[in-house]
Amino acid sequence: MKLSLNAIPFYNKVTPTVLTLITAAFLLLTSNHVFFEKLLVIYPLAENMGFILSVGLLLFCILVLFIAVLSLLVPVRWVCSFFLLTAAVAGFYMDRFGITFDDVMLQNIVETDVSEAADLFSYGLILYVLVLGIFPVIGLWLLKFTPSLWWRELRYGLQTALVSIFAMVLCIVSFSDVYAVFSHEHKNLRYYSNPSYAIYSLGKFITSYSKTVTVTEIKTTSPNADIADTDSGHELIIMVVGETARRDRFSLNGYARNTNPELSKESRLVSYSHISACGTSTAVSVPCMFSMLDHDNYSRSAASGMENVLDVLARVGVNILWRDNNSGSKGVADRIPFEDFSDKARNPVCDVECRDVGMLQGLQEYIDAQSGDILIVLHQMGNHGPAYYKRYPAEFERFTPACHSAELGQCSDEEINNAYDNAILYTDYFLAKAIALLKANTPNYETALLYVSDHGESLGENGLYLHGMPYLIAPAEQIDVPVIAWVGESSDVDISSALELKDVSNSHDAVCHALLDLFEVDSASVSNGPSLFQVN
Repeated sequence: MKLSLNAIPFYNKVTPTVLTLITAAFLLLTSNHVFFEKLLVIYPLAENMGFILSVGLLLFCILVLFIAVLSLLVPVRWVCSFFLLTAAVAGFYMDRFGITFDDVMLQNIVETDVSEAADLFSYGLILYVLVLGIFPVIGLWLLKFTPSLWWRELRYGLQTALVSIFAMVLCIVSFSDVYAVFSHEHKNLRYYSNPSYAIYSLGKFITSYSKTVTVTEIKTTSPNADIADTDSGHELIIMVVGETARRDRFSLNGYARNTNPELSKESRLVSYSHISACGTSTAVSVPCMFSMLDHDNYSRSAASGMENVLDVLARVGVNILWRDNNSGSKGVADRIPFEDFSDKARNPVCDVECRDVGMLQGLQEYIDAQSGDILIVLHQMGNHGPAYYKRYPAEFERFTPACHSAELGQCSDEEINNAYDNAILYTDYFLAKAIALLKANTPNYETALLYVSDHGESLGENGLYLHGMPYLIAPAEQIDVPVIAWVGESSDVDISSALELKDVSNSHDAVCHALLDLFEVDSASVSNGPSLFQVN
């Protein structure tokens, strides 16, 4: 007997409204188990059956409302297809790594490079998207329905939206006392609603990004800034912007493993123990730490329209060079000399990928060619995950067995942690090499090194991996970062003051203070706050 699709019930009778309801139901049942797992931890099912059911209905109605409203602008099958594919991709990373998709995560995706994207691509992702995304979309497009006249489609869409809103109100009113507490105390659960929060964040991101890219005039920050007359010597400062390094994985900060065998030999070095990052992703933290705005007032749109601290330093006469072995400066170095060392044509130390230590090549020649103060910024690949094993040469694999896969689900916690710690070892080696370069120039310059990681990393704690969680709910592993200062014997930095401040709670806000202090620049535009050290 030949099977005909026409034999399937409602195959030729599917309306846009029915398609909307089917898609919303499928998404509720297949893409939101993380949301309900977290909900049930707070509200156990046995005591809260009615409320849990109302939340399920509320989430279903939100999905219906989203699809119905967007279908007023775009044909419903395209909207449903977009929802299904978005939910499949977001669901995979939510399930495997605990990642949520807010506007900051979408910014990371837009600004990532091919190498970083490749590390996050896996066969597991392909299978997940096939089963929960592509196959359902194919089924959706096999269905046949005859659209009504445009004004009827508009009426049906509005009716569906209004009924959804009415049902949502009914759900909330029925358990108003519980929802009052839920919305106030547990509103962060919305990050796990899939794909509704990801699509909401997409709209938010497009709005904020369009404001950023249309900026044509850069506001001068601290127009009266200048280098103090008392500064008689020339500065040579190397600032290393670390990537994905956790404060608690540096043996300088008490970690049981010796992950800093080289830096521990340095006597004029201070490791700060309580520094919090400005964000949980490179796209936020890097521009934020160089912004003249503090964390509480920082926004991408505001910062993109004004000079950052590097612009101020360049304006007062500091020679600045940015070398990058990551995915770019995120706009920080747009107006200063920039060199891409993730390219084998420029970086002389490359194997499976270009190494951070290659950024030191030719720096002595650059220093010799300058006159006046010098700031060199080196942006590391560091510990960028999930392919931690790629972040270090084979000879640095001292903690074994190490995970050799970007699919962390294939590795044990021990293997993941070993690979991560090996990458910290390589950063220790790289920083020691940078300090050696500074020591060679100490007779001619007042030298110092400042290392600041952009954010931390989750390595399986509480089921979370990688980084990029919304700041309000991000764990300490993603926020607490290592910050290290080394000062040469010729430096004006009072190292005793740095030692006194090493255990004081501080943040990325101190970076602007530190750079301006190192070059003895007076600026009234930076808010007062605890610095990293004092300069004589």
